[in-house]
Amino acid sequence: MRLLKTVALGLLVLCASAALAAGSPSDPRKRTNPGKYVAAVEAYAMWRKTPAAVHIVDVRTPEEYALLGHPAMAANLPFMLWTGVFDARRRAYPLAANPDFVPEVKRRFKPGDTLLLLCRSGHRSAPAVNALAAAGFTDVFSVVDGFEGDPVAEAGSPDVGKRIQNGWRNEPLPWTTELDPALVYLPGR
Repeated sequence: MRLLKTVALGLLVLCASAALAAGSPSDPRKRTNPGKYVAAVEAYAMWRKTPAAVHIVDVRTPEEYALLGHPAMAANLPFMLWTGVFDARRRAYPLAANPDFVPEVKRRFKPGDTLLLLCRSGHRSAPAVNALAAAGFTDVFSVVDGFEGDPVAEAGSPDVGKRIQNGWRNEPLPWTTELDPALVYLPGR
């Protein structure tokens, strides 16, 4: 069974690398100014081909990165941070911009490095790409299906609303909940 999964993953990576890169997303919240997009499978193929030159950056909160899992090779540099303050009107815990996002990325990477930004679904990675492009980064991609993927939209489906149809975790690509001190977010490290 393990051999079958390894062969299937290898074929998936091979097919994805032959068809790089994802087109412009139909969801306007996932579009970026540079217009560079990849699906999770494509991101993994790019990283596998040149792991020293391609960097996967998880821009979700440290809580999401640690508790929900993350690509095993991804550095966590959150674009937004959890506030811990409940908004009763929105029925949510809103996130706030991380003022250290761009400085932390600049500290860790060069403006010409290939960066593949990943969040839950592509809605945070897109503005994070725009922020880095505005800061002079030239080869920054948004992983349009993110870590958890898009929700099932078919109204009659018993899975409607569940994030099970694409994304890093659902492909399945290598991910973990283990924390590597070299990859976790430590502001001002």
